[in-house]
Amino acid sequence: MDGEIVLLSEVPDPVFSQKMMGEGIAMIPTDGRVHAPVNGKVIQIAPTKHAVGMRADDGTEILIHVGLETVSLQGKGFKVKVSVGETVSVGDLLMEFDLAYIRTHAKSLVSPIVITNSRNRDQKYTLTKEKEGKMGETVIMTIK
Repeated sequence: MDGEIVLLSEVPDPVFSQKMMGEGIAMIPTDGRVHAPVNGKVIQIAPTKHAVGMRADDGTEILIHVGLETVSLQGKGFKVKVSVGETVSVGDLLMEFDLAYIRTHAKSLVSPIVITNSRNRDQKYTLTKEKEGKMGETVIMTIK
């Protein structure tokens, strides 16, 4: 997604900032689209449409969670464009959301991107030093 890049430790929600769900980074989106960050398969779509889970081809599991406390919106403002089990490629559109609606009705627009199986993998995560991310251009995290 396009937007401001934020460290996970700065996310105003302890589940994310204390990395209870895993390593990651966050963004404050500037448009209402979420694209696949990697090649892989969609493994989860939240019933309230605010989050999509993927398994990358290398086994890395990624949760993209739009906004904070967006479960309470009951799916309003979100349009998921993929299905569980669908194979996606980098850049494929996963979801659209109404940026103005989320900004007004959610606790925050901050959108965590978390490696949910990071504790089970012997990998090193390197975060970008960039402050702004552009879909398809900015590498926000590398895994080795």
